[in-house]
Amino acid sequence: MARIIVVGAGMGGLAAASRLATLGHRVTVLEAAGTHGGQVGAYRREGFAFDTGPGLLALPAVYRDLALKTGREPLEQLVGLRPVEPESRHLFPDGTELVLANASRGGVGQALDAAFGAGAGERWGEVVNRGRTVWEATRRPLLEEPRPAVDPADPYPVPARRGLSRLLPHRRHTLADVAARELGGAPGPTALLGEYALRHGLDPRTAPASATVLPYMEQSFGVWAVDGGLRALADAVFERCAKRGVEFRFDTPVRALELVDGRVTGVRTDDGALPADAVLSAVPGLGVTAPADPAPGRFTVLLALDGARPAGTAHRTVVHAADGAAEVRAVFTDRTLPDRPTVQLLRPDDPSLVPGPDAEAAVLTVTVPPGLTLTEGQQDAYAEQLLAHLAAAGVDLRGRLRWRETRLTGSVPAPSLAGGRLAEPNEPGVPGLYLIGAHAHPGGGLARVGMSASITAGLLGPA
Repeated sequence: MARIIVVGAGMGGLAAASRLATLGHRVTVLEAAGTHGGQVGAYRREGFAFDTGPGLLALPAVYRDLALKTGREPLEQLVGLRPVEPESRHLFPDGTELVLANASRGGVGQALDAAFGAGAGERWGEVVNRGRTVWEATRRPLLEEPRPAVDPADPYPVPARRGLSRLLPHRRHTLADVAARELGGAPGPTALLGEYALRHGLDPRTAPASATVLPYMEQSFGVWAVDGGLRALADAVFERCAKRGVEFRFDTPVRALELVDGRVTGVRTDDGALPADAVLSAVPGLGVTAPADPAPGRFTVLLALDGARPAGTAHRTVVHAADGAAEVRAVFTDRTLPDRPTVQLLRPDDPSLVPGPDAEAAVLTVTVPPGLTLTEGQQDAYAEQLLAHLAAAGVDLRGRLRWRETRLTGSVPAPSLAGGRLAEPNEPGVPGLYLIGAHAHPGGGLARVGMSASITAGLLGPA
């Protein structure tokens, strides 16, 4: 039995701790904050409850595997899990509306044809099929196994060039190239593809074409809601840790790693040194190098609304930017707040999140530049601007507003992609130290941090 310290009680830390404890190790989790879950947080007030981090679950197979491997029971026995239908509703600046079915490639194609004209669905389907090629080529090395020693080349099968374009020098194919060449630069499909990149903190102008794996995964495997919000998933994994004997010490920041002859032998806290045979860190600065170019952040507005949620309301509505190119420049080049940006609005049909049948809880989120700081007054003004932007698109919630709260989240790491920058390896080359969480392989996102835990538990093995 090894003594293992996990630094950070976010989802990666919880998943790793539960797996390692199941393998027979003695696990202690140290968390600087007063609770578990990390970015998967919740805010409660006057009977309303909101997810303050991600609000939907993709690739639930990651947590299904965790439930089975640590307790031999299906995930659905731990949390209420249901597919979201429709997957999303999209509102474009020209007034076009697009409603996408969940986990139905055929349904998505039909919806694009209806919204953008005959042939739009076929072109989109061809792009997503190439995203499937990326998935098949990268699933094991970039999601299920330790990070490869050499960054893999982008496996996206670029269509043959025609005409004069054949004379141009070859260069890396980006997501913007996919939109221009394979979607014909059509505004609606271009905005739809760009939203996947922006939501994951990627610049469509520079993200590799392999980012098409993101719409492939979502449209093939579906999007799921958790009863009580995603915080309920964090609570379930925390309870699994407790059942496996994991010790938690909250309000315990780790100040440094303890090393002897170049090997990590424990950590130092305000209460002194704690020995360990292995340390798993999810904390930047503690064995984890912060990236030179941090990822964008998130601006979130929690909305407590009077009146029942209207029947037929989509769980997820995306109001696309008035000017997508200007939004990308603002976030990634100018590092300023985008005007009338792409807004994700989540309106869950979940009575446990509201004080009664005559109330609704909603969350809107916008991708904002990295390193952004806003005063309370600036946050309030931007929230007002976003609500006006929604109203102009036909979703006016202002008359029902009881109160609102704003949140500004710092750098949110993007997923690792072939042909792009990969996250740090789970074994960084220091004996006794392992890296997990959003800054480690295979990168950011709820599913990927769960995968980082699985990979690292496999590296350590049973006690």
